[in-house]
Amino acid sequence: MKAAIVREAGQPPVYGDFAEPVRSDGENRIAVTAAAMSHVVKSRALGSHYSSPGQFPLVVGVDGVGRLDDGRRVYFVLPKAPYGSMAQRTVVPLARCVALPDELDDVTAAAIANPGMSSWAAYAERARLRPGETVLVNGATGTAGRLAVQIAKHLGAKKVIATGRNAGALDSVAALGADVTIPLIEGDAALESRFKEQFAEGVDVVIDYLWGETAACLLAAGAKAGPDAKPIRFVQIGSVSGPDITLPSAVLRSSAIALMGCGIGSVPLDRLVRCIGELLHAAVPGGFKIAAKAVPLAQVEQAWPEDNSTRRTVFTTQA
Repeated sequence: MKAAIVREAGQPPVYGDFAEPVRSDGENRIAVTAAAMSHVVKSRALGSHYSSPGQFPLVVGVDGVGRLDDGRRVYFVLPKAPYGSMAQRTVVPLARCVALPDELDDVTAAAIANPGMSSWAAYAERARLRPGETVLVNGATGTAGRLAVQIAKHLGAKKVIATGRNAGALDSVAALGADVTIPLIEGDAALESRFKEQFAEGVDVVIDYLWGETAACLLAAGAKAGPDAKPIRFVQIGSVSGPDITLPSAVLRSSAIALMGCGIGSVPLDRLVRCIGELLHAAVPGGFKIAAKAVPLAQVEQAWPEDNSTRRTVFTTQA
C-alpha cells in the first residue's frame, strides 16, 4: 500500500510502499480517507515526542478518519505501530475508534479532532470547567487556541480572555467569542499589570499553549492579584514559547493556584477518546470554525515542511 514513511529518526517522510497492516483480534482495519498534520505528528516522526514509539521505519500520523470493512465511518487515534494514519490503510484497537456524525465531513473531522481535543480534555477532565466561569486562553491565535476559545463558550464560560503575539490575529479571535484580547507585545511590567487586572476581576481557568515567559508572567500576576482573587486552575498544554520557565516557589505558596498538565499520560487514553467523541459530535451544532487545506497524500514530501499554525493541512487518500 502507499504511505508516508519515515525510514530513520530525524528524517522527513517519503511517499512510497509499505507492508499491508494485518488485523488481530480486538482491532479494526481502516481504509483511511483523511489524516491531519500537527506538531505532535512531526515530533513523533522525529522520535523526539515523549509518546514516540521509537520504532523505525514507520508510517507517520497519529489519528485520522476512515471506513471500517463494513463501511462505517470513524475517527481513530494511535494506530498500532509501526502503522500510522498517513497511509491507504491502517490497524487500530477497537477502543480507539469513534463513530462520526453524518453531518461532519472527513476533512473537517480530521482537522479538528487533535487541536480541539486538547482544550476539550483540559476543560472537562483537568480544570472541570463549570458554566458561568471565566477562562483565559494563553496563545489563542493558533488553531488549537482558536478552538479553545470557541469550546470554552460552548461549554458555558461566561467570559473568555485571549492572548496572542499577533495583534491582528487577535481581532479574528474576538469574532470567535473572546470577550477580552491581550496582545503579548508589551514589556514584562506592562503585561503583568494587564494580567493582574483580569485576575483581580476573576479568572477561574487558564489554558496555556505557550509556556515560557508569558506563562511565568501569568502565574506571577495570578499570585499578586490579592487575597480576594479567585483560585486559579492553570492547565498547561503546549510549549510554543519554550519548554522551561523560572517559577519562584512563593508563587505557589502565596496563592490558590493549582498547576497541572493535560496530554497523553495525564488523562487516561479511554477518557481522551471519549472527549474526542464529544468534541466531534458537538462540532457542527456548536458551529466550531477551523481552517483546513486538503492535500493528496502523494504530495506529503512537498507539504511536510509547511508549518501554518492557523490552518491545518489534511492529507487525503483512497483505499
